[in-house]
Amino acid sequence: MVQIAENPLILVDGSSYLYRAYHAFPPLLNSAGESTGAMYGVLNMLKSLLMKYWPSHMAVVFDAQGDTFRHKLSEYYKSHRPPMPDELRSQVAPLYEMIKAMGLPILVINGVEADDVIGTLALSAARDGRDVLISTGDKDMAQLVSPKITLINTMSNVILGPKEVQLKFGVPPELIIDYLALMGDSSDNIPGIPGIGKKTAQALLQKLGELKTLYRHLDRVSTLSFRGAKTMAAKLEQYSEVAFLSYQLATIKTDVELDAPYDRLTMKEPEVKALMLLFRRYEFKRWLNDLESGKWL
Repeated sequence: MVQIAENPLILVDGSSYLYRAYHAFPPLLNSAGESTGAMYGVLNMLKSLLMKYWPSHMAVVFDAQGDTFRHKLSEYYKSHRPPMPDELRSQVAPLYEMIKAMGLPILVINGVEADDVIGTLALSAARDGRDVLISTGDKDMAQLVSPKITLINTMSNVILGPKEVQLKFGVPPELIIDYLALMGDSSDNIPGIPGIGKKTAQALLQKLGELKTLYRHLDRVSTLSFRGAKTMAAKLEQYSEVAFLSYQLATIKTDVELDAPYDRLTMKEPEVKALMLLFRRYEFKRWLNDLESGKWL
């Protein structure tokens, strides 16, 4: 079992939370007919994290609107995703207000994704010897895992350190990008190589190493013992451009220019009056009662 260090820097993938809460929680409405389910779900997960770890430093990171550098690499990147539903879009601004009123820093950086902001902060903190806990449901974040960086899926309570990543994916964190490049990732429209699934990707990477090394040793692919090994070298050669494009798309950027370094992402005292107004409007009655009785956290 992974042991979480005391007082880690907690980085929350807010966009992952938002969509998961929207799909996982019932479509709640207040008496004014406003959608509230996603807000409730995100706040519930944040509250759970806070009560479990009591961090001094934490940030909730959301995707900005508009395209990112990955859309310039591929016009198909995430192109299959429908626009954000109106009943979810209407909850974003008040959710931001609630998170800020809770005393949590929010980061939204144009041109990159939440993953890239989280990756930049996590690696910066880890280089300084700080333990980091990333809360997300996205498998591409496994590439960031190290002895100092751990993932937690708040909805399932699954925690991934380096050993757990190896057990889950069959490759260590440092080969997760290569794994996604070979397999593709349908959730982000990362193409990968047709016909390569989990077991084939694992066999190629376990036996021959990272993508660049694999392509230097295509002559050895036919000697491997997996189904289709005899013809796999030709397929890899045919789709080499796709594989390396997929690698670029799957790679989390870790050098995003940020105004706030990780050590300035400090927790602040909740703005109780602001929270009470918001909870009253959106009819989060139990939490309103908790605030009024001093039991919010």
